Amino acid sequence: MALEPPRRLVTALGETAQDGDDWLEKLPEAAEQAVALRELTVERVHVPGGRSGLVVLVRLADSTPAVLKLVPPRSRPQSERAALAHWDGFGAVRLLEPSAADGALLLERLHRDVSVRSLPEAKALLEAAGTLRRLWVEPPAGHRFETVAERTGRQADAMRASADGEVAPLVEAALAAREELLAGDAEVRLLHGTFRQSKVLQGDRVPWLAVGPDPVVGECAFDLARLVRDRVEDLIASPSGASITRRRVKKLAESLDVDQERLRGWTLFRAVESGVRARRVGREQDAELLLEFAGWL
Repeated sequence: MALEPPRRLVTALGETAQDGDDWLEKLPEAAEQAVALRELTVERVHVPGGRSGLVVLVRLADSTPAVLKLVPPRSRPQSERAALAHWDGFGAVRLLEPSAADGALLLERLHRDVSVRSLPEAKALLEAAGTLRRLWVEPPAGHRFETVAERTGRQADAMRASADGEVAPLVEAALAAREELLAGDAEVRLLHGTFRQSKVLQGDRVPWLAVGPDPVVGECAFDLARLVRDRVEDLIASPSGASITRRRVKKLAESLDVDQERLRGWTLFRAVESGVRARRVGREQDAELLLEFAGWL
């Protein structure tokens, strides 16, 4: 069976590809080798799949259903592996293989077509927030995870380089919020890094489990900020979207014992950063939604 990457993955990785990056070209062969190395039986490639890596539904030698995931080196697969190993199935998908020379991830099988996003909005936010809380643990001693300061520092540099007259005021506000947030004291935890409703899938051993972390170490408000803007298209379409957003910030902050102003600040930074990045790669509609949302904060 040819293990070809879905179109969604090809498009997403093409937006961030650099000269000389041939990972996508070599992916089918790498996937075949990963399957053979583990003596797996392939069922199918998950379609449409995610935007960061190839997901293949497989079975182990004993017929146990599992998932084989391959992501490019720039997506830090070893960091994802380390985080999943540390969580050990608590709040997140379970890692079935402690180490792998080829960087592939062998994971327990979840119901990939059922995420908390399929629930009514209020219930979805509740279940997603509960899952996120379980992930916020102390990072392992001697960890090598990226920090919030390091990640947002790179993002801030890219934002400055891309800010034109139209978005400059929002970029300046977002950068100022980041500086203020990093200057303050906050409890440090291991964070999912890219958490949203679609990253919480239905499981068998527990109802909901997180997948696809891009782990980072820092304060919880940074992680929660991405959840605030979930279903942003619905928020923008609502005549009361701005007030709903402010209530959501308050409700999520209170339910997870996070400082409301710090959550608002990180929500602003992350929305502007995502909006500017979307403009940079030509996703104008996404950019407009994100930047309008950011303006409410």
